[in-house]
Order: sequence, then C-alpha cells, then structure tokens
Amino acid sequence: MDKRPRRWKRTPLCEPCGFEERPLSEQKERASHNNPDTRAQALARLLLRPARGSVWQAILLPVLAVFTALVIGALVIVFTDLQVLNLYKDFFSAPGKALAASWKSIASAYSALFKGSIGNPAEFAKAISVLRATGDAAPLRQAFWPISESLVTSVPYIFAGLAVALGFQCGLFNIGAEGQIFIGALASVYVGYSIKGLPQYIHLPLAFLTGAAAAGLWAAVAGVLKAKTGAHEVINTIMMNYIAFLLSDWLLNGPMKRPGYSPISPAIQDSAWLPKFFPDPLRFHAGFFVALGIAAVVYWLLFKTTIGFEIRSVGANPDAARYAGISVTRNFVLAMFLSGALAGMAGANEVLGVNHQLASAFSSGYGFDSIALALLGKSHPVGVVLAALLFGTLRSGATRMQSLAGVPIDIISILQALVIIFIAAPAIIRWLYRLRLEREVGETVFTRGWGQ
Repeated sequence: MDKRPRRWKRTPLCEPCGFEERPLSEQKERASHNNPDTRAQALARLLLRPARGSVWQAILLPVLAVFTALVIGALVIVFTDLQVLNLYKDFFSAPGKALAASWKSIASAYSALFKGSIGNPAEFAKAISVLRATGDAAPLRQAFWPISESLVTSVPYIFAGLAVALGFQCGLFNIGAEGQIFIGALASVYVGYSIKGLPQYIHLPLAFLTGAAAAGLWAAVAGVLKAKTGAHEVINTIMMNYIAFLLSDWLLNGPMKRPGYSPISPAIQDSAWLPKFFPDPLRFHAGFFVALGIAAVVYWLLFKTTIGFEIRSVGANPDAARYAGISVTRNFVLAMFLSGALAGMAGANEVLGVNHQLASAFSSGYGFDSIALALLGKSHPVGVVLAALLFGTLRSGATRMQSLAGVPIDIISILQALVIIFIAAPAIIRWLYRLRLEREVGETVFTRGWGQ
C-alpha cells in the first residue's frame, strides 16, 4: 500500500466529488516550472555549463591561428622580395640557393620584428655592462625602449578589445568602438585642460572616468534602439562612428582648437597626466596597470556576479533568458553602456597617458582592430589581454621590420587579417591540423539578426 503523502487539488475536469488525487512530488515538479529561481538555475545548467573536452581546443585554436598566419606571412615576405623571386627562375638547377635566400629573407624580417618589439639581446647585454662599469643607465633605458613601446601600444588594445568582447558576451556586435574612443578622448581632454587647480588624485580620475561615462552614454543610444525598436546595433554603431568623427573634427577646428595651431586641442594640465615610471625615451605609464585592473574587473563582473550571469544568458539565448525572468531590454542597454565605457577608456588613456592633447586623427584604428582582438581572445578577458599584447607587439615592431629588413609594413595588416579569418572559420584550422570537432556548449554568440 502506497503511504506517500498526497495533496488534493481541484481541477476543471473533476470526478463527481470535484477533486482528483495527485502525488506531492508531481505537484512540486509542476510548481518548479513556475519558480523564476528554478528556471534561472536550469538556464545556467543548460547554457553556461563548460563544454567537455573543449577547453584545450579553446586555447589551442588561437595559438594555431597565429602560428598559421605567421607561416603564410613568411610566404608573403618571400613573394614580395624581388631578389628572392629572381632566384626561383633557376630553381630546378640550383634549388638550394633559392631556398637559402628565402630563409634568409624570412629570418631577417621576423628577427627585425622581434628586435623592434621586444629588443635586441646583444644591446641588453652591452647596456648592462655599461651600467656596471660607469653607472650610466641611459643605454639600458634605450635597450628597453622597444618593449616599452609594445606595452604602451597594447594598452588601448586591451581597453578596446574588452569593449567588443563584453558586447559579444551579450550577443551584441559593437562595431562602433572607434567612434566611442573619440568620444572618450574628447571628454577626457576637455576635463584635462579646462579644469585647473585640482590635485592629481582628483583631476586624473575625474578626467578618466568622464571619458568612460561619455563614451558609455554614446554607446547606450545604440543599446536603447536595439532594445526598443530592434534596430541592429551594427548599423547604428557604424553610423554613430561617422557622427563621432565629424563631431571631433568640428570641435577641434572650433570650440576646442588651440589658438595658432592646426586642428589640435590645448594641452591637458599636468595634474591630469597618467604617471610615468621612467625618464625619456621610455613612455611606459600607469595606464598599463589600469588596463590590467579593468580586465580583472570585467572578468569578475562577467563570471562572478549576477549581472554578468544575466549578460551571458542573454547572449547565449535571449528567449530562454526572458523565460527565466531576465530583462533582455535592460541587459542590452547595460551591455552597450559598459562596452562603450571600456572603449572610452582607450581614448582617455591615449590623451592622458601618451599624447596629452587631442588631434583629429589620434587613433590608429584601435576600435576596428579590437574586433580581431575579441575574436582571437574568445571574448574572454584573459584571452583579450594576451591578444592585445600580441597586437601591440606586432604594431610596435612593424616600423623596425620595414627599416631593417625592407619588408612592407602592410605585412602586419596581412597577419592580423589572416588571424581573423582563421578564428572566424575555425574549421580551416581543424582541417589543417586534423583536430577533432568537439561539442561546444555555451559558445559566445557574436551577433543576432535584425529585431532579435
């Protein structure tokens, strides 16, 4: 005889007595479907649980993408060297000569890239010897200049990459990071030069956070349009890029123009400078550590807080998130605001830490390169930081590669484009290296269709 507790519940189609008997376990199961907390837990298990066995591929695929891009880049270097190509006319009669010249060209180019971005080990050794013998640190500072420039160049990449990656986590494609960088720079430089008499511990954070807030509000416009009307954020942010560029040109030629100069703003007050750690020629400043700290905050926000859980849930499946009681509208707007604020920090960093003024073309495409950074870093803050260091190294060493090895600087753009191709189409890497396709759960959705 079944002695389990039972509950009585009236139903539309009832027995003559008006009640039917249901087990208590069945009633609890039905009630759980209407419990928002239970639905959220189920959504977390369904959408955000880690894929079994895919972690190593998530690390390996970007590494192989970069390696493959370098290999193809080596072929491009050979094919653009006319002296090497002339040797291939006699390849069948003297193959060793052509292959040796090819290897020399590739080694020279990548060696110059390394020396221009990291430094020359021989110069380090010589500078240390001079320091020990005479106490003169100038040669050592000069030896550290390449790696200093690489780190300085990586800082805006970190901020901009985090901006696009956070949008990807919510299923939004923020292609307007470049315009948001300009807005952040405009706001920061205005606060930096117009407010006088403040101590550095107030003036510097005020200028930096003003740039972040201005760019965040600028990006939030696209978030509101997406949430309320379904207008695609790609279209909105592209159009807003042009508005930001033209607005900055107008301001730098008008209200914010420094008297007697070409389109350039007044110099910011010394109290708004990001601190430098070393004398010239090293430009390494505190912005690098600020960027690492912001990356840690973004990681904590996305993976350790309720806000981050909701953002990732909306990015994984907005319909399921809505069913679990998560506001898709609010998270679209919030994600775009945070994404824009991160991009604005990139602009603030450049004017407060590097240029100390604003020119009409101060950004070198950081916002557009950030798309590749987010893809290469798999939209994860740690991956974005590593990708930013790589891109900063490539950009910093490109000039030295051109001057020492005679390789066109455009080879760096080719390498970046190849990395994007291999990351966006991982099937190519899997086919080349015979990697087994594994099931991926909770994969980041980069963008959605109009009105979704």
